[in-house]
Amino acid sequence: MARQNILVIEDEGDILELVTLNLTREGWRVIGATTGEEGLEAAREEAPDLVVLDLMLPGIDGLEVCKALRADARTRAVPIVILTAKGEESDVVQGLEFGADDYVTKPFSPKVLVARIRSVMRRKAQASEAGEGVLKARDLVVHPGRHEVLVRGEPVELTAGEFRLLQFLARRPGWVFTRRQIVQAVRGDGYPATERAVDVQIFGLRRKLGEAEEYIETVRGVGYRFRE
Repeated sequence: MARQNILVIEDEGDILELVTLNLTREGWRVIGATTGEEGLEAAREEAPDLVVLDLMLPGIDGLEVCKALRADARTRAVPIVILTAKGEESDVVQGLEFGADDYVTKPFSPKVLVARIRSVMRRKAQASEAGEGVLKARDLVVHPGRHEVLVRGEPVELTAGEFRLLQFLARRPGWVFTRRQIVQAVRGDGYPATERAVDVQIFGLRRKLGEAEEYIETVRGVGYRFRE
């Protein structure tokens, strides 16, 4: 099996060295970048399997890098693990909204970072192996392979997190899921997301779906479900 590439965008040299050392020991090939601009260029040229991203970067900050990666068809599906000292709830929510797959705060344990990376990669592999087909509900189409959502034939631009959330609900129409179940299914066990973060993401998803927002139903006191 070919070695997987991980792009680490981190401006602090000692942390970049520490992360590189630990990821290399695990068998991954590490590509380093110290600015947002360098990171975006490396992501487009190297096609990494995952990105570890600091938020506080010189020039383009980490959130803008995350947003740019999700807006580019070449990097839209690449998993992103944010590694940062900004650990307030608002920062976590903002990171999720910009499309991050996981969130690790500094100071951090290299073992925890490695475990989070493995978890994100495992979820990605499981989704690919599942071979999930196109999901259709009248005028809404979700195409997992193309990472594409259409409403009445028109494409809808979603973040990676919003796409996974919609896909998760649409695969089980009629089933009601609590916010915690949604976090575990979409993000993984132990993910530092709150119920408020799920509500914020649902709100953003509905807004982007426009008339198709009716497919995502709030079940008062429980959570959410997809209805046809």
